Amino acid sequence: MYRKNIKWIAAAVAAIVMIAGTARIHAGTVATEKPMAGINLSLDKYSDAVLAEQEKEETAQQETEVTAEQLTSKGAAAITTLESTEKSSDKKEKKEISHLKLNLKYDRLGVAKVDSYLNVRNKPGESSKIVGKMTKNSGCNIYKVNKGWAKIVSGKVKGYVKASYLVKDQQAEKLAKKIANLRISVNTETLNVRYLPSTDAGIYDQISEEDEYDIYKRDLTKTWLKKYVSKHCKKSDLRNIDTKEMYNNLENWMCISIDNEKAFVSKDFVKVTFNLDRAVSINESGLASKTSSDSSDSSNLTNMVSYAMQFLGNPYVWGGTSLTNGTDCSGFVMRIYEHFGYSLPRTSAAQAGATKTVSSGDVRPGDLFFYGSGGVSHVAMYIGNGQIIHASNPRTGIKISSAYYRTPVKIGRVIG
Repeated sequence: MYRKNIKWIAAAVAAIVMIAGTARIHAGTVATEKPMAGINLSLDKYSDAVLAEQEKEETAQQETEVTAEQLTSKGAAAITTLESTEKSSDKKEKKEISHLKLNLKYDRLGVAKVDSYLNVRNKPGESSKIVGKMTKNSGCNIYKVNKGWAKIVSGKVKGYVKASYLVKDQQAEKLAKKIANLRISVNTETLNVRYLPSTDAGIYDQISEEDEYDIYKRDLTKTWLKKYVSKHCKKSDLRNIDTKEMYNNLENWMCISIDNEKAFVSKDFVKVTFNLDRAVSINESGLASKTSSDSSDSSNLTNMVSYAMQFLGNPYVWGGTSLTNGTDCSGFVMRIYEHFGYSLPRTSAAQAGATKTVSSGDVRPGDLFFYGSGGVSHVAMYIGNGQIIHASNPRTGIKISSAYYRTPVKIGRVIG
């Protein structure tokens, strides 16, 4: 929506390569058969317009300490305007990152052209078992297309999708330059995320190598950080920090987005990539395998997870409660439970207080995972197999993540 008057400053560099033996595919997934020869896409440059679009989107998000999750439904309705975030004053940053490669290693690229999600099945046919889901604009490697079904691999998911829902080949390459995202992956098992770019700053959260995280600002400047500090920090937050050293070492830090929140990580422990979303694996038979012995509870949990999955890819809206037109994280789980006759409070903090605490070893589908720093600010629903579904942020909408993509502060149970 923000691409009007944008000029792309770089074109894709594509080489046609005949490949023998096993396929080389994205994310380290090893193919067991030879893929179709085609385009090995490696973009040495991409337009700074993509990052500009990302920054414009961020300006529409809430950046005050009072978040949507701290509002009552009545209070949310009363608020008609939101404070926009500061725009980056460092335009040079966009040019400096132009050398990054679009991290795509596909022999034949396909991009999901859907409004919400595309089912990946273990065999061609709509009655076949679902093994994964590709959300809108996620990428895949296409092995072959036969009788309307494409055999693909996307991330760790391998299977079949309806070919008519994929943008392919040169059109896919062109689209990839516009929709890829600047992200980090963690080089360690867990990484401390801090309130400010200093090892003296308090730990905001811990993130995992099992997921990727959007970059809010890759190259920090003293001017930008001073504005950030004046807006988001108290004097007490700086009490134990050598601010002179912090401002002199900004090149070693970046600001990332975790759901709809901002924090800082050291560049020494992350890898920066510019890539497409990938499919998430789904094990339908295991979605609600650990449930209560009570048959009615078990049935409710199984149906609840299946119901929640229908809204994958739908939009995130700050303060919203519509599963189709837009919801925030607490509105999402509230509506899911409400559909099955269970009442939950409106905010994530209140939901945490209204649920029974369970251990990670006892977790089962339908349980709620609560996240935050200094209090609960985000909630998700466990769907089994180490995964959650949640309304994450305006860019991704309702998505599936690893349950421990960040450290939960509580796991709560509503049923049983």
